[in-house]
Amino acid sequence: MRIGHGYDAHRLVPGRALILGGVSIPHEKGLLGHSDADVLTHAVMDALLGALALGDIGAHFPDSDPAYAGADSLCLLGRVVELVSGRGYRIGNLDATLLAQRPRLAPHIGQMRENLARVCGLPAGAVSVKATTEEGMGFTGREEGIACHCVCLLLPKCLEADTMV
Repeated sequence: MRIGHGYDAHRLVPGRALILGGVSIPHEKGLLGHSDADVLTHAVMDALLGALALGDIGAHFPDSDPAYAGADSLCLLGRVVELVSGRGYRIGNLDATLLAQRPRLAPHIGQMRENLARVCGLPAGAVSVKATTEEGMGFTGREEGIACHCVCLLLPKCLEADTMV
C-alpha cells in the first residue's frame, strides 16, 4: 500500500470562475491559475502523484505550457489516474479538506464527491470531501484564497476491492 498527501492553494480574484471538484460555484471571485485553478482536484492529483513518488502536478502539467491554459482539472486528473493504474495500483480512497471562509461549500460537496469518484473509478463512498473555515485567520480566513489538503491510499491492483474489509 502507498499513502500520498497533496496540498494546493490559489488566490481569489474577480473575473474568474470558482471551480472546485469540477463544480462551478456562484461567487463574486474565482481562483487565479494557469488552468481552471481547481484547488480540490489539484490536491487530489498531488496526493496520487506523491503516493507514487512521481513529483507534483507542475512537473506533469507545467504552467509554462500553453496546452494547459484554462485546462479542465478533472481531465488532468483522468491522466493522473491512468498513471496510477499504469504503475500497478488502484485508488483505495481519497480524503480531502477544503479551507475557505466563503462561499459556503456544503451545498456543493455531494457533486464534488461524485465528480471525483467518477473520474477516479471509485464509488462515491470512497471519496470524502469536507470544508471548513479558519475562523477569519490566515489567507483563507481573510478571503484572499482557498486551499485544500488531500490524502489518498493506493492499493496494488492484485488486491481486489471485494477482499478489503
